Amino acid sequence: MAKQIFFVSGMTCSGCAASITKTFQALDDVQKVTVQHESGKVEVHATRTLTNVEVQEVLPKKYSLLDASMQPKSKLKQLMPLLLIFAFIIGTTALIHRESWSRTSMMYDFMGMFFMIFSFFKLLDIKGFQQSFRQYDPLAAKLGIYGWLYPFLELTLGICFIVDFVPKSILWATIFILGMTTIGVVRVLFQKKHLQCACLGSVLNLPMTEATFIENAIMLVMAGWLLL
Repeated sequence: MAKQIFFVSGMTCSGCAASITKTFQALDDVQKVTVQHESGKVEVHATRTLTNVEVQEVLPKKYSLLDASMQPKSKLKQLMPLLLIFAFIIGTTALIHRESWSRTSMMYDFMGMFFMIFSFFKLLDIKGFQQSFRQYDPLAAKLGIYGWLYPFLELTLGICFIVDFVPKSILWATIFILGMTTIGVVRVLFQKKHLQCACLGSVLNLPMTEATFIENAIMLVMAGWLLL
């Protein structure tokens, strides 16, 4: 019996792992399949050697087969999309307020753009986001509907900040939803779990790292500052 290792991208949860397991089991001569959705690793035991071509042909479109010889990306390369988004938000905020430099107005615009951009990526695949989000957000884990509503809550908050409609209730709502997520992020980091960060939805495969905590902390500090 031959043992082969494949790497499949696009898996975000145990449901994805189950789907990949069934896909490989459907191939001829496959005896055993072990899937780790966190790393994308698929260990296959079969009575013959499987080819990459036949595996890729049966994989659902959501998933892609990676070359097992590929070196894992550095943390910096993995987080590059997130860093670029923050750079664009900071740069745009600075350009808008290049003459006034009003601290409160700059915070409003920064937070507004943050919520609107991040909600955009989540809305591209709400189901994928919800599946990933519930793995670490305490409220989403207990209330499935919360994961579905979360992108729309972010979008609403973003609009409120952009149009300068920021009563204390909006700030408290910001602290609540980001606070809940931050609790989940801290748990994952302390337990050293390897999960996908859902901050940019399921479209961009970002690892859960300290950067996720930092981005939430920045927003929480801003909301707390505006409450003073």
